[in-house]
Amino acid sequence: MGKLIYEGAVKVDFDDRTLAHLQLVIGTKLRRGEPFHFTWRDDASIGDGRTTIWVHPRCSLVYKFYGSRTPRLNPAWIDALAHTANSPAGLYLVPEPPQPPAATEPADEHELLR
Repeated sequence: MGKLIYEGAVKVDFDDRTLAHLQLVIGTKLRRGEPFHFTWRDDASIGDGRTTIWVHPRCSLVYKFYGSRTPRLNPAWIDALAHTANSPAGLYLVPEPPQPPAATEPADEHELLR
């Protein structure tokens, strides 16, 4: 289970695989200088509501992964998450679509968003 820490105060748990996909999508938006909202559903232990943060190039984000291996990235899920991030509602989690058959593997994770 990984953790996203926003501005040192908001801390939310995501599994490492989800967090790796979010890191790539969020990083791409921030490199482009594109601020956006990010919304997620809260765990029942803290009220079962939802939280929204404003993500901008000067915000402080920490991605804490608890596993030692980098998860394999699903290009279809990255596309789906990027689509939400570019919408007026902002980034929110969508279910992971099936992984497309890999004809060739991208050289690295940065190739996925070009």
